[in-house]
Amino acid sequence: MSAPRRITTLAVVGLTVIAAGCSSKKSAAPAASSAPAPAATTAAASVPAPAPSSAAAGGVPKAISAAGGTTLLTAPVPAGVEAQYGPICKGADLGIPKINLATDTIGWAQSEKEANPFRIQSTKSQVDEAKKRGIHLLTTNAQSNVQQENTDIKGMIDKGAKAIIFSPINSTGLGDAIAYAKSKHVAMLPVDRNITGVTACQSVGPQLGSDFVQQGKRAADAMIKATGGTANLLILLGATGVNVTDDRTSGFLNELAAMKATGIKVIAQQTADFTREKGQSVTETEIKAHPEINAIYAENDEEGVGALVALTDAGKSGITKTHLVSIDGTKTAVQGVVDGNFDAVIESNPAYGPAAEDALAAYVNGDGYPAVTITTDNAYLDKASAQAGITSGAAY
Repeated sequence: MSAPRRITTLAVVGLTVIAAGCSSKKSAAPAASSAPAPAATTAAASVPAPAPSSAAAGGVPKAISAAGGTTLLTAPVPAGVEAQYGPICKGADLGIPKINLATDTIGWAQSEKEANPFRIQSTKSQVDEAKKRGIHLLTTNAQSNVQQENTDIKGMIDKGAKAIIFSPINSTGLGDAIAYAKSKHVAMLPVDRNITGVTACQSVGPQLGSDFVQQGKRAADAMIKATGGTANLLILLGATGVNVTDDRTSGFLNELAAMKATGIKVIAQQTADFTREKGQSVTETEIKAHPEINAIYAENDEEGVGALVALTDAGKSGITKTHLVSIDGTKTAVQGVVDGNFDAVIESNPAYGPAAEDALAAYVNGDGYPAVTITTDNAYLDKASAQAGITSGAAY
């Protein structure tokens, strides 16, 4: 069952991009799991979603004033998009020439080894979409090394790539590659993780990714519901120095505070590096040191699956013994909701290929593309929605 293309992103303060992103799905997740409108920024006040418009898709959205000094763009917007933020990025403003997508080369720079479902699906989406559109695509993988990603991007440019779609290792550290691309008039479109400290449209093109603060908020809401607002909690943090970790942590903790969930006591917070192995080892250590732990928030599914192994070995698995909420939407974790081992899984979809190619085409060949786009990820909050996600293929 196919679903409409979906784009997801995040935040601009005073038209300086703070975080942004996009995603698409092959399969529909259950409508009942739709989330509320995400927070507009990681620092500023929430911005309401734009009013619906009957305008046809295409063209340049109109701008209206919004909270935090941002520019909220009204329709037309792509199907499924809740809001877009300006300014409109145009490749020509950086001297980037139009691209012939039938003959020119495009680069895809993956930041991390494809050892988990998110990264596997992320690259697969880029490769599959390029094949579908007849685009010649160069691919690299930086294996979590920021200097290697700089080298990879510059190397693809030297091989003739006219545009680079890239997944940043973290929010900073790619200034060398970005400056090189700008000097060569090569389009740069970040996906998944954002680039911070850049003014919208002046160094990179449209930023495409997920609202990680909103994901953390939704995970907190799920945890409050699952525990009734009372629990001894272990937080499995993601990788250090990555905005995904910071945002999912702040979103979760701020929501606990906002909802006055004082009965949920954070017993420990430990980095698990977004890996299954560390999710397991950290959980093993913490439940031995703190046997009162009866709830775990894992900042990605791989950590959550590792935690489940540790809980099973200790005889503490199953949501009647230990509550477990995680983020990503992988098939293994979503199946855990069906099996009664996870309370909820919040989606963060990795399939950016279609949306990234659409944004690139508009950015370099069309009327431009907004610096930031926001929609809502789905969530698997009960067995019925999780089973629907497994059956439809929405869970990857």
